[in-house]
Amino acid sequence: MSNKSVLVTGGAGFIGSNFLNYVVEKYPKTSFVCLDSVTYAGDVENLNKIRKAKNFTFVHGDICDRSLVERVFHHYYIHDVIHFAAESHVDNSITNPDVFIETNVKGTFTLLDVAYKKWMQKPFESKTEFEKSRFLHVSTDEVYGSLGKTGLFTEETPYAPNSPYSASKASSDFIVRSYFHTYGMNTVITNCSNNYGPFQHDEKLIPTVIRKALNEENIPIYGDGKNIRDWLYVLDHCVGIEKAFNEGKAGEVYNIGGKNERDNNYIATKICEILDELKPLPSKSYKDLITYVEDRAGHDFRYAIDASKIENELNWEAQENFESGILKTVQWYVNKYSNKK
Repeated sequence: MSNKSVLVTGGAGFIGSNFLNYVVEKYPKTSFVCLDSVTYAGDVENLNKIRKAKNFTFVHGDICDRSLVERVFHHYYIHDVIHFAAESHVDNSITNPDVFIETNVKGTFTLLDVAYKKWMQKPFESKTEFEKSRFLHVSTDEVYGSLGKTGLFTEETPYAPNSPYSASKASSDFIVRSYFHTYGMNTVITNCSNNYGPFQHDEKLIPTVIRKALNEENIPIYGDGKNIRDWLYVLDHCVGIEKAFNEGKAGEVYNIGGKNERDNNYIATKICEILDELKPLPSKSYKDLITYVEDRAGHDFRYAIDASKIENELNWEAQENFESGILKTVQWYVNKYSNKK
């Protein structure tokens, strides 16, 4: 990180807030400006640890609001962008796809175009003070579609998004790519596997399993529970983004994965076993609450990332395996939900 101003969009959300909590303290000479519209999935309380830091500023607003984005770039003299802001819940994209197109496609375009006009004289010619300015776009492995029982997504895997969410993220990836190839902007894209950890919204799988279990309600698992995801502890992801931002090559894509493939049955069972130890029920196991519900439309069978490029080129690797990360995560949510009662 330079001693300049970095705009972090979506910083009140799950991954963005973990990233800001990590970098604001690590880089005290860098000014971090968080732009977030604080929809249902964001929470400014996620940033309580850094809200009063001298190198942190929060701006409430929408990335689709071009005049606001222009004012933020001008007022805070933004030199770099790390772009987390996105609608991200697949179920919601099936019900309300228009919101995903608006935020993920138009919002990304708005940020890129304002950055281009602020940082560059013309295509492939930066203004002197913005010669090292970089736009890092945080994306997802879901843009690659679905895998069978074998194989891994690499940076060369063709895009084949299967939901309105993944289609909107794929579209935003292509817009970022176009600004590198057409205008010579210094862009980097990261595509991550499923994140888990503190501050994730209650609607996601792992918080849902924990919350339902603690309330002694049925724990809903889609279909037969055999859908597989590669799970990445959120702080490992944040370090990967930091590496890609600081050391990544302009125009490149870096896949960030945890090498922790688990199916949904294993996830639910493991969480219940941890809860049986931490907060045992008097007469049964939390596993007795697991129930199967109608599968989600277009539910991809398996995602798994080959992270060898970022491991080899940028010397990154995940520090948490799933078993160590899920224990930390369950303990965090038990504390969160206990404090709410």
